[in-house]
Amino acid sequence: MCRLFGLHAGSQAVRATFWLLDAPDSLADQSRREPDGAGIGTFDSDGKAHVAKQPLAAWEDHAFAREARVLKSTTFLAHVRYASTGAHTMVNTHPFEQDGRLFAHNGAFGDLERLDRRLAEFGVADLVKGQTDSERLFALITAESRRADGDVGEGIIQAISWIAKELPVFSLNLILTTASGLWAVRYPDTHELHILQRLPARSSEGAPLDARSSRIRAHSKDLARSGHVLIATEPMDAHPEWRALTAGALVHVNADLAVTISQPFPAAPTHPLSLSDLSPSAAASQKP
Repeated sequence: MCRLFGLHAGSQAVRATFWLLDAPDSLADQSRREPDGAGIGTFDSDGKAHVAKQPLAAWEDHAFAREARVLKSTTFLAHVRYASTGAHTMVNTHPFEQDGRLFAHNGAFGDLERLDRRLAEFGVADLVKGQTDSERLFALITAESRRADGDVGEGIIQAISWIAKELPVFSLNLILTTASGLWAVRYPDTHELHILQRLPARSSEGAPLDARSSRIRAHSKDLARSGHVLIATEPMDAHPEWRALTAGALVHVNADLAVTISQPFPAAPTHPLSLSDLSPSAAASQKP
C-alpha cells in the first residue's frame, strides 16, 4: 500500500531530514515489496514548489530512497508508491505539481476514460502527463479549484463528490499542499489516515520531531519546541494523541496551524469497489 506523509510547520520554514525507505524489516522481505516510486515535495522562501522523486523500480540501486535529504520548507509532502495504474516512470511518480500545488494519493478507482472526458470538458486534459488515476484526480481538483476562483477546499469537495457519484471507487485518500496550507482526505473507509497536532513545547527541552512509519521517516530538531501538524497513513511514533480520521473527513490546516475537519462528501461511493474487483496488480498495491 502507498504511504502518505504530510507535515505543516506553520508560517516559518523549518529544516527536516527525510528517509523515504526506512523500513525495519529484512532485506529479503524488502526485495519482495520494494516500492515503485518515492518522492518528497517542499516550497522555497518565494513559495515555489520543488519536487525530488524517482521511479524506484527502474533502479537496481535504491539509494535515492535510503539516503537522507535535509530540506527546508513550511510544508512537506512525502509519498512512497506501490503502483496500481501506470508504468514505473518519473511522470507517474508522486508527488505531482499543478498550479503551484503539490499532491499525492493512496488508493484506486476506475472508469478513467469517463474521467478523461470530464477533464477534456473542463479544458485541463493537458495537465495529465502520465497514466495514473492519481494525476487525473489531481487534475480534476485543479479544474474545480479554478472554477471556484482558487478555493482549493471547494475544488476538493466538488472533485471527490463527482467521482464518488459517477465512478467506481476503492479509495481516494490524498494530501495536497501549498506553501501556506495543507488539505487531506480520507474517503471512504477503505484505508486509514491519521492526524497528530503537536503543540509548542512549554520549555526549551522539547523533543525533536522523530516520526517513523514502515516506510517513511522524518526528523527535525527545528520542531523540538514549535507546534506542527502531521498527517500520515499510520501513526508514526508513540505519541498518545495520534487519532484516526473518520471516513469522509476533509482536513484543512492553515498557516497558523488551525485545523478544520469537515464531512462534506457522500456517506459512501455510489459504485464501491472491493479488493476482489481490482486487477491482481492493483489489488496487490492496495493491501495494507
